[in-house]
Amino acid sequence: MSNQHGELLHTLMQGNWHQQCPVTVVGAAVMDMVAHADALPERGGDTAASVSGFHLGGCALNIALGLKQLGIDSHNLLPLGEGMWATRLRDEMAQRGIQSDLQVGGADNGWCLALVEPDGERTFISIDGIENQWQTAWLENRTPTSGLVYLSGYQLGAKQGGVLVEWMQALPAEVRVVLDLGPRLDTMSPEFIDGLLRPGVIMTLNQREAGLLGYRDDEEHFCRQLHAKTHELVVLRCGEKGSYYFGGESDHGWIAPRQVTVVDSIGAGDSHCAGLLAGLSLGLSHWQSMMLANCVAAYVVSKPGGDCAPTLAQLADEMSRED
Repeated sequence: MSNQHGELLHTLMQGNWHQQCPVTVVGAAVMDMVAHADALPERGGDTAASVSGFHLGGCALNIALGLKQLGIDSHNLLPLGEGMWATRLRDEMAQRGIQSDLQVGGADNGWCLALVEPDGERTFISIDGIENQWQTAWLENRTPTSGLVYLSGYQLGAKQGGVLVEWMQALPAEVRVVLDLGPRLDTMSPEFIDGLLRPGVIMTLNQREAGLLGYRDDEEHFCRQLHAKTHELVVLRCGEKGSYYFGGESDHGWIAPRQVTVVDSIGAGDSHCAGLLAGLSLGLSHWQSMMLANCVAAYVVSKPGGDCAPTLAQLADEMSRED
């Protein structure tokens, strides 16, 4: 464990930092079926796969779980409907101490087939449910006046995503939005994306997603351009290279990755975002928040499924055994 990571974890575990602002998590709760295959099938083909388990899933639920594990309280707006998947979600969320203030009716929650290849890369097939059927009434009297709000492109870009976009754009200036546009970015129009890149929006994205927005292997230039639109922190997750962030002229740079054996990459971006949100809510600097985010993401990808976010004690124990 590096001295910097060790000092940060030690300080956090000593209770010298306390949550300084509220966090609201808005988005999907689904179940993930994880299956391992030697390769993805070609179009019209067939491939054998083995199911390794079912896990809590959905970007927002992964975020809520990650925050809970790190000791951060969050107000969760995750639609839970009626049916087999909704019932299983309620039961398993309750076991983890996760609650949602959106108990709705009319349809079941969705689920996701996550196909994992030998190198740990995952490909999703998502079956949408009520988590993407947003209604204006669900969000009435649920507008935070300050703090951090997490939103995912999965929901913003869905058929009823306009409801969430309007809600997001009406948030007070005191609210900082942490936005992860996600892999469906390629289905969004440039005009739609530009409408989301307003001041007060913290952007976090991976290299593939950044490429769709013009990234060409110059991390600082790309993040600086987005920062000019949002006036906020921009995070670029670069896999084995680590992460790059840009928060201002004297506040940017690389955060080195932790070296771990990747079991699968399910929840990698979500867990990184959960660590980032936790750090920001504690009042950590951008650099410290990014270090925490990298540690959490490395831990999650070294375990099966995306619902294995660590506590600070688990992080410290895992990293101490690497020394």
